[in-house]
Amino acid sequence: MLVYGDVEHIESAAAVRASIRGLMMACIEMQPGRQRHESLVQAFILTGELVQALADLEFGKKGVDDVSELQDAGAKLLLMQAREVMRSWRDGFAGILSFPEDWTAKLESLDSTDPVRMKRAEGYAFYALYPESYIEAASISKLTPKTVVIGIRSIGTGLAALVSAALGAEPAYSLRPTGHPFERQVHVTPAFSKRILADPETDFAIVDEGPGLSGSSFGCVGDWLQANGVAPDRLHFFPSHAGEPGPHASNTHLTRWRDRPRHIFSFDDLTLTAQDPKQRLHTWAADVVGVARSSWRDLSGGAWRAVRYRDPSLWPPSYMQREKRKFLMEAEGEAWHVKFAGLCGSDVDKARRGSLLSEAGFIPRIAGTCYGFIIEAWIDGTALDNSGVGGPHMVDHLGRYLGFRARHLPARNGGASIQKLCEMAIFNIAEAAGSDTAEKLRRAIGTPERLAGRLRRVDTDNRLHPWEWLTSTTGRIIKTDALDHNAAHDLIGCQDIAWDVVGACVEFELSSKERDRLVGLVGREADCDLRDDVLKIFEACYLGFQIGLWSQAKASVDGAETARIERTIKRYLDRLQKRFGPEFLQQSEGGGSAMG
Repeated sequence: MLVYGDVEHIESAAAVRASIRGLMMACIEMQPGRQRHESLVQAFILTGELVQALADLEFGKKGVDDVSELQDAGAKLLLMQAREVMRSWRDGFAGILSFPEDWTAKLESLDSTDPVRMKRAEGYAFYALYPESYIEAASISKLTPKTVVIGIRSIGTGLAALVSAALGAEPAYSLRPTGHPFERQVHVTPAFSKRILADPETDFAIVDEGPGLSGSSFGCVGDWLQANGVAPDRLHFFPSHAGEPGPHASNTHLTRWRDRPRHIFSFDDLTLTAQDPKQRLHTWAADVVGVARSSWRDLSGGAWRAVRYRDPSLWPPSYMQREKRKFLMEAEGEAWHVKFAGLCGSDVDKARRGSLLSEAGFIPRIAGTCYGFIIEAWIDGTALDNSGVGGPHMVDHLGRYLGFRARHLPARNGGASIQKLCEMAIFNIAEAAGSDTAEKLRRAIGTPERLAGRLRRVDTDNRLHPWEWLTSTTGRIIKTDALDHNAAHDLIGCQDIAWDVVGACVEFELSSKERDRLVGLVGREADCDLRDDVLKIFEACYLGFQIGLWSQAKASVDGAETARIERTIKRYLDRLQKRFGPEFLQQSEGGGSAMG
C-alpha cells in the first residue's frame, strides 16, 4: 500500500547555515535553562540535516561514499554540538556553553553552490525520538573511545555524533544505503574503506533510527563490515526501539540482530522515570501550567479510548504504531492534554496556529509548549460518535470549522500533487479491490492534472473522523486533535480544502443534501469554488488513502483491534462501491471522464 511520504524541501546551504548560526548565537546569549537546551538541540538537528543533505549531494554526483573534506568538517561540527548537548543535559540545563573558537569556520565550510535537499528527520518529528536517548545508550554500553561510529543517513548522521560524544570517540562516519528498501547495499570507495577499516580489530557502532520492515539499512552496513574482515562479535547496534526488524528481514540480518548487542535507552527511561526531576516531562509540563505536583496517565497507543468511551465495544480503531505519545496531566482541580508535536521548533509553530483555532472556539485552549510537547486544556465530554450529535447542527459546525481553516490558515508545508494522490489511490484500490476496479477508476479519473490550476493548498485538518471530536459538558462541539495531521508521516500534507470537505462527507456519511449544504457553507466562509469534479476525484483519493492506511495498520495488530480495523476498511470499500461502483464505472467505459 502507498501511504508514507518523505517530507523534504530544497534550500540553499547559505540560508540553512544562517539559521544554524542564529540559533547558536542565541544559545550563547541565553541564560542557562531548558529553553536554552531546546535551542541547542534545534541547532544540532538542523546541522545534522544540512550535513546529511551535503553528503547526499556528493553521493549523488559520485554514486558512492568517498573521503570528503566537507563531510569531515560536518562531522566535527556535529560532534562539538553533541558534546554541548550532552553537557547541558547532564548538568540539568545549567552551566556555561563552551563552543570552540573555530565553530563558525566549521559552519561556514558547509557550503555548496548547488541547492540542497533537506529531509525532515522522522524520529524527531513524529516518534518522540530524543537525541539524549542515544547519549544515555552509549554511556551505559561499556564501549571504549576507540570504537568506530558509523551513522546511517539520514537521521543517523546526527545520532552517530551523539554516540561518539558519549563514548569520547572520534567524529563519526556516515554511509548511505541504497537500493530496494528490503535489500539495501552500501557503496564505498577503497580510500574511504581504508579510513573506516583502519583497525578492524576494534568495535564498530552502527547507529540509526529503526529498524523498520526489513532492517536492511542496519543489515547492509553489517554485511559490508563483515565482508571487509570485521568479526561479527565486533558489531554493536544503536537503534531507536527494542523491537526486531519487520517481516521482510532476511534470515542473515535477523540472526545477526538477535545475536549482537543492541544499545537502547527508551523515551520512558529518558523523560518519564529519570532520576533527576529536571529531566522529566512531568516537571517541564507542570512548570508551563504553574503547578507543583501532578498525576499522570499515559494515553498513547490507543489508551485514550478508555477515557472517552466507557464500553470497549464502542472503541474506534487505532493505528497504535503511528499514534504520537500523549498523556493526561491532572493537578489542583484542572486537567491538561500533553501531546508530542515534534522537536526542532515544530511544537512552537503548531501551538501558535492552535491558539488561533482555540480563540475561534474550535479546539481546547493552548497552555504552552515544553521541549517537543504541546500542552492544551483537557475538555471533559463525550466522544461525538457516542453522543448522538449530528444532522444539520454538525454540518453547520463543520462548515464553519473548515471555512475558517481555509480562510485563516495558509499551508505550512507541501503535500502530494493531485497526480500523486490519484496514483496512490489507484494503487491502493488495486491491492484492496482488484485491478479491474482500479483500472476502471483510473479511466474515470482521466487526466487529474487538468484540475491542478484550480487548487489552493491550505492548512487542512486531514482527520475528520467522528472519534476526533467530542461534545463538552456545556454542549460545545470540540475538535480534539487539529494541529498536525497534515504534517504527519504520510504523503498527503496540506491540500485544497476540498480534501477536508470530502473527508467530512465520508466520515460523517453525509447525505447529498447535507453534502451540498456543507459545500455551500465552506465556499462562502472561505470564498472558494468547490467544483463537483474536484470533489469526486478527491473522494476517490481519500478512500484510496484510508484503505491503504488502515490496511497497513491491520498488519501490526491482533485480537479485538483487528476486528475494529477490518470494519473500518469494509466501510471505506463499501463507500467506494457505492460512490464509484458498477453504475459509475460503467459510465466511464463509454469514453471520456465521468468526473469531468
